[in-house]
Amino acid sequence: MKPRSFFDRSLLLAVVMSAGLLGACSAPKVQDYAKETPVLELRDYFNGTLDAYGIFTDRSGKVVKRFTVVMTCTWKGDAGVLDEVFSYSDGTTQRRIWRLTRHANGRYTGQADDVVGNAEGQQSGNAFNWAYTLALPVDGRVIDVQFDDWMYLVTDKIMLNKAAMRKWGVGLGEVTLSFVKR
Repeated sequence: MKPRSFFDRSLLLAVVMSAGLLGACSAPKVQDYAKETPVLELRDYFNGTLDAYGIFTDRSGKVVKRFTVVMTCTWKGDAGVLDEVFSYSDGTTQRRIWRLTRHANGRYTGQADDVVGNAEGQQSGNAFNWAYTLALPVDGRVIDVQFDDWMYLVTDKIMLNKAAMRKWGVGLGEVTLSFVKR
């Protein structure tokens, strides 16, 4: 077998890089869902008590952990509190309290004790896209992990949620949840 020429290697590299760039360009935008119904109004959906059922999968797709969440949600005007209590399949529990603020044009910001800086979100149609950095405890240390979190309202009671987790741009896994409004 003949060794590849510099031209062949350069062409192969260009094709691989182009495919990566095209994939990045085709990422969905929350505005793509502007005409989808039912329309998601976070203050209505995240109000009262909700139950959620989820899994965490590693980068290979293997389920690493299962969990349930009970959320108690309240709003006063444009300020919301989402009090989440997690119960994991390994017997551990966790609590996260989100403090959300609704802004003009479907934009939201949020804070929680284990969120680094502010979470930034945008709602359009039946979808909500949320980006934030979470300080996650892993093997006795804490690492900052970026979340690209998508929520889709399916019915007035059911919402599906898929969040991609990355560190330095490298995929670590995904969180998949189904929310059920009581």
